[in-house]
Amino acid sequence: MMKTIIAAYSGVLRGTGSSILSALQDLSWLSKSKVEKQLQIISVLQWVLTFLIMGVACTVILMYILCTDCWVIAAVYLAWLVFDWNTPKKGGRRSQWVRNWAIWRYFRDYFPVRLVKTHNLLTNRNYIFGYHPHGIMGLGAFCNFSTEATGVGQKFPGIRPYLATLAGNFRMPILRDYLMSGGICPVNRDSIDYILSKNGSGNAIVIVVGGAAESLNCMPGKNSVTLKNRKGFVKLALRHGADLVPVYSFGENEVYKQVIFEEGSWGRWVQKKFQKHIGFAPCIFHGRGLFSSNTWGLLPYSKPITTVGRHWI
Repeated sequence: MMKTIIAAYSGVLRGTGSSILSALQDLSWLSKSKVEKQLQIISVLQWVLTFLIMGVACTVILMYILCTDCWVIAAVYLAWLVFDWNTPKKGGRRSQWVRNWAIWRYFRDYFPVRLVKTHNLLTNRNYIFGYHPHGIMGLGAFCNFSTEATGVGQKFPGIRPYLATLAGNFRMPILRDYLMSGGICPVNRDSIDYILSKNGSGNAIVIVVGGAAESLNCMPGKNSVTLKNRKGFVKLALRHGADLVPVYSFGENEVYKQVIFEEGSWGRWVQKKFQKHIGFAPCIFHGRGLFSSNTWGLLPYSKPITTVGRHWI
């Protein structure tokens, strides 16, 4: 009887071992490369959603909390918001911890994004980087200058980059703090004057010169920059004695496909009205899907972005 029980028990163990081995073989899709690819997709998706909806979503959530029993939390944050309102205009509140998050390295590797150094920058000078092209979301500008994923701090030691973006973003709760943590500042005269005159030396303000107007013409295979009537950044450089550094991201226009409206069309008219009164121009664009590159979605296409700057005094 004992031998029979032992034999049966051994058979069960052998069967269990075979089942476990079979299950592990079924999980072969969880290879390191595939896991990393999924992490890259997640890292890019979170920034795309941040860019598109975080400001509005956080505003709605805050208003909702004010109408609940937890209204004190929202009230305390709003009081802090009033107290902290002018911080974005004074260089913001950057966090090296946030800039060094591992998620940004996955973001970099998704495309991948690369920053090419062509010249040393002196730490006793201030700089204005004239960045082109805008693309749909300025993904190269964000990855290179608002994170440490491409090693901007190591390639240019002692230089503090500030990526300038729409001032309206800093009126959005939570979003403003998230942006400031990466060294992002409002693209207005007060903010730029402060950084270039009252924040010491070694500052580099990255201005996407073409702005919303340039984004309207971005499409794969086309390199078009908008410079007409955009000399304000040159005047600021002359006023503060800052050096100009032209910067171009090759591949920025390749990551999204856009419906281009011709000049004089109703679509372009609507876009220009939005640009004039709100500060941004709505674009009809698409990238790849979340689960397949053969479907449409909000994820950008995995196309290399190479950012190159040339020092020009």
